[in-house]
Amino acid sequence: MTDLEYMDHAEAVLKAIELACDRISDESDADIDNQRNGGVITLSFANRSQIVINLQKPLHEIWLAARSGGYHYRFDGSHWQDTKGAGEFFTHLSREASAQAGQPLVFSS
Repeated sequence: MTDLEYMDHAEAVLKAIELACDRISDESDADIDNQRNGGVITLSFANRSQIVINLQKPLHEIWLAARSGGYHYRFDGSHWQDTKGAGEFFTHLSREASAQAGQPLVFSS
């Protein structure tokens, strides 16, 4: 994958996260603040925990840091998959955000 292809796919992920946060705020009482600074999105929850998603352009990866740990994802041609086989990015983000928000939340591409 070229750098340009990576950035197109990775930027789509960040945009999907921003849109999902807007949708979640409109449809639920979940208190999630999302802030974007370049290639980094920080999700802050009511319990003061955070999830940080950032782009790693040199590695063509997306990194996710949550209370449970740090995870790296690479694009497989259709989805962002964990580099250690732990699953798909949006499934994992949904699980981590739900745990930190204390209610079911769904993020998707």
